[in-house]
Amino acid sequence: MKTLLLNPPSFEGFDGGASSRWPATREITSFWYPVWLCYPAGMIPESKVVDAPSHGVSVQQTIEMARDYEFLVLFTSSVGFASDVRLAEQMKDTNPRLQIAFVGPPVSAQPEESLRATPAIDFVARREFDFSVTEFAAGKPLDQIEGISYRANGSVRHNPERPAIQDLDSLPFVTDIYKRDLDITKYNVPFLLHPFVSFYTERGCPALCTFCLWPQTFSGHAWRVRSAENVAEEVRRAQDAFPQMKEIFFDDDTFNIRKSRVLELCAKLKPLRFTWSCTSRVTVDYETLKAMKEAGCRLLIVGYESGDPQILKNIKKGATLEQALTFTKNCKKLGLVIHGDFIVGLPGETPETIRRSIDFAKQLDVETIQVSIAHPLPGTEFYDYVEKNQYLTAESMTDGAGHQLPNIAYPGLNSVDILDAVEQFYGEYYFRPRIVWRLIRKALFDSEERNRLYHEAREYLDLRSQRKKFVAQQRAGQGVSPLPGATAR
Repeated sequence: MKTLLLNPPSFEGFDGGASSRWPATREITSFWYPVWLCYPAGMIPESKVVDAPSHGVSVQQTIEMARDYEFLVLFTSSVGFASDVRLAEQMKDTNPRLQIAFVGPPVSAQPEESLRATPAIDFVARREFDFSVTEFAAGKPLDQIEGISYRANGSVRHNPERPAIQDLDSLPFVTDIYKRDLDITKYNVPFLLHPFVSFYTERGCPALCTFCLWPQTFSGHAWRVRSAENVAEEVRRAQDAFPQMKEIFFDDDTFNIRKSRVLELCAKLKPLRFTWSCTSRVTVDYETLKAMKEAGCRLLIVGYESGDPQILKNIKKGATLEQALTFTKNCKKLGLVIHGDFIVGLPGETPETIRRSIDFAKQLDVETIQVSIAHPLPGTEFYDYVEKNQYLTAESMTDGAGHQLPNIAYPGLNSVDILDAVEQFYGEYYFRPRIVWRLIRKALFDSEERNRLYHEAREYLDLRSQRKKFVAQQRAGQGVSPLPGATAR
């Protein structure tokens, strides 16, 4: 079947759910590759990947595409599901013969609810959908395809689970599809070199973080890896296909979770002499970090999450503050750059724990940080926790532009407090003289960095102003006081 694999349009600057860790607009516009869609695209002969957000494809243009295809695979997200349903209905109206499958975490977690949302969805593929949609495109009947849910005789049928893919080397290279269907200059992440290319070297994550969406709803906790030679071959393929590429990002759940595998991989990557970055846990030792650095690693995305030890236990992080400090010290010694991720609003959060997180982040003093609002998404242990304790509010997870809004409230910490704490966190971290000088110094000697910093600063300061105004309005309406220390900015 002639197949369209779609990361659908949504908010301006919204990169959707096709591979992003958080499927909503960030403080600064970011676009990640739709990696998951590109695997089946490499196995379906008459296929095309359209990444609407990054390539500026409008809703109307997307609807018109329905005329040219027989099968649509749409990667949806919890944030974008309602608008994706409307889009699917409009595409079905345009071409009633179009068969539509939804894929992604929300339909994996809630397949029946997803199908009941609209008759426009013919089936949903749960969890890893590579072969489910490929088999359907090749003509296999729905009742013979593992891992899907569909309507039949007025009820919803759930076919048996499809086993997780073990032989990852058997999958096609997504970089071939990038070359065929995508423009790599359209992908931008503030802390990565531009242009960059990203793909996976593994699937699944054995860590048990209660808030993390992907292992719990999609790729699972079973850790599966590509062979080191297979990864190196795709790196070589990317180097040949994209001579303008400045960096490769290994977008695994946790790239360096097992030392022996990292050392084997680094031995294969080092001779290729290229710059790369990846995700990391703070449990990685100095020897492993040194091997990564020598093999070309530049930057690590590190989930510190919180500066409070009890919260780390509450979320089953499997790491301590002491490990985080040692890890960060080792990275700095080796010259590895860190982009640190923190979350406000995790179970056990109070004004005091937020204060500890801000102080801890300043103690770590990594190159850049991202502060996210804790969002309990269906299918996660975090969601079950807030639902059971009635901490989930009826508020939306995003504002009208797609930026994060809290949809939880705890005793002594309401949703306005959580949003205010995000801006307090950013303000205290970035508006320190040493950080300001660090940014200015980089911009002084690099015109590309200067232009980029200017645009990012404008985006962030505009959002910061909007959030502060929103918080002030909400506090005035609720008659609540600011968080401790919030008025000191």
